[in-house]
Amino acid sequence: MSDDVRSEEVVDVRLRDVGEADLQLFYEYEHDVEAVRRSRFTPRPREAFMKHWATKVLGEPTVFVQTITVDGETAGSVVAWWEQDRRFIGYWLGRPYWGRGIGSEALALFLQRERNRPLYADPFAGNTGSVRLLEKCGFRRAESVWHGENEHVLLVLEEAG
Repeated sequence: MSDDVRSEEVVDVRLRDVGEADLQLFYEYEHDVEAVRRSRFTPRPREAFMKHWATKVLGEPTVFVQTITVDGETAGSVVAWWEQDRRFIGYWLGRPYWGRGIGSEALALFLQRERNRPLYADPFAGNTGSVRLLEKCGFRRAESVWHGENEHVLLVLEEAG
């Protein structure tokens, strides 16, 4: 085998229900400086973060959320929620799990479980990795939207896979 041929890393990506212990890691991932820069998402103080998860995510029956695990370790989360008449998804991966195909695999697993369509996502336009991941999973660009001073790309998934 030549030096320029790399073997693919094999990892076990799974989804499971969110456990209380996951929340501390989710909080840490949300506060990663590079993640904040790429997503243009303002991280919440700890108390506000925990309250949001308790009331608006885990405490809201129309929200579907899963923990992403890689080889049994908590890697992030993926969530679907209603915003008026549109169903949105979002996800967050810890930096050690970026660029390894884990997001694509986790999102594909999630989309098998979350069957509502159309399904929307609106990542920051400058977060090209996130936009590419969504497009790889079948989302198509619909329009640009603004959140404050930041341009986001509204993507839509029309059909269940």
